[in-house]
Amino acid sequence: MSRTVSGAESSATRLRTMIASGDFAPGTQLSEERLSDQLGVSRNTLREAFRLLARDRLVEHVFNRGVFVRRLSGADVADLYAARRVLEEAAIRSSTPDSPALAEAAGAVRAARAAAADGDWHMVGTADIRFHAALVRGVPSERIWGLMDGLLAEMRLAFLETDDPATFHAGFVDRNEAIVVALRTGDRDAASALLADYLDDAEQTLRSAAARD
Repeated sequence: MSRTVSGAESSATRLRTMIASGDFAPGTQLSEERLSDQLGVSRNTLREAFRLLARDRLVEHVFNRGVFVRRLSGADVADLYAARRVLEEAAIRSSTPDSPALAEAAGAVRAARAAAADGDWHMVGTADIRFHAALVRGVPSERIWGLMDGLLAEMRLAFLETDDPATFHAGFVDRNEAIVVALRTGDRDAASALLADYLDDAEQTLRSAAARD
């Protein structure tokens, strides 16, 4: 029997998707009036959605000021990458060459290349998020998928703090493809090593960006 989704949960899901898509920059104040109109929900429903997003560490309530999209600290970034290492290593170990999840990850690499060719680095970032979400879909657990989706929504906030998104994202397109190639040949150890280096380098860059703020 399926569970009924509340209006607040539905609104939180839509806002989470908007944040993950980069529609709101870190530090942006979220207007109750505008968003209640845009989402077609009451302010009370929207406030409950904000509470759900605060639980997910995507927004914060500032007393007497309102609700703001969070800015991540260096400690936040380190914590995110610690969690990602666990989930994505599990994904590598669960992957098979004919996995639908791996095919979806390969599609994300192609989308990233097309966006990079157009100079659309925002879309390259979106494709990168799609790549890692797809990779984790190879683990047969909807709970893990949900955890990863929440982490990746926070990751978008970190991406938006980089001074040079072109330089940050460009190098990782090839590295994503290398992971796909390794997994398609069944070489999980090589894919694991590639992923570990990837995550180490990305974490260092994003922690430096957070420290500058």
